[in-house]
Amino acid sequence: MALRAVFFDVGETLIDEERWWRVLSEREGLRPHVVWAALGVTIERGEEHTALWGHLGIEAPSTGWTTLEYELGDLYPDAISCLEAVRRLGLRVGIVGNQSAALEQWARDAHLPADVISSSASLGVRKPDPAFFSRVVELAGCAPAEIAYVGDRVDNDVLPAAAAGLVAVHVRRGPWGHLQPTPPEATFGLDDLASLPDALASLL
Repeated sequence: MALRAVFFDVGETLIDEERWWRVLSEREGLRPHVVWAALGVTIERGEEHTALWGHLGIEAPSTGWTTLEYELGDLYPDAISCLEAVRRLGLRVGIVGNQSAALEQWARDAHLPADVISSSASLGVRKPDPAFFSRVVELAGCAPAEIAYVGDRVDNDVLPAAAAGLVAVHVRRGPWGHLQPTPPEATFGLDDLASLPDALASLL
């Protein structure tokens, strides 16, 4: 079955979150490297990223966490060109991740080259819940096997997407992307998005 749509995760797939984490750390009165160390523990234990605050002995931020926005400069250098190249292949492009309503609105306001922009906030379900990927299939308007989902996290992106019957693509960048090895369930394991269009072309 030929590919018809490609949906992208956001954080550490399209967006380099280094600045985002640094600003959030400073808002909480913490040095960024302390928060990143706690994030490493969280990843090692297979926990959701919000668990890192517990490792530091503090409550998760009640403000700032959901309102802190990305900036265009946070996009990885290959993000926009990849989205445009995937569109030129004739594929429907979607951007849907575990994001707040504010970050979904940021993506819309940034006019990213995508046919569909949504978020877990709008869908009412978060990855890795299978219902998230069922909603992705609805948004794509085609069969699961005709959709690729591209993400950096094996636990949240690759394995649940593959289990839902989608073509799973692992991007090995960001904390999770480097620490979680590409599993055999992934159709592709890539070090960047620049090589994604050529990889997808083989599925057309």
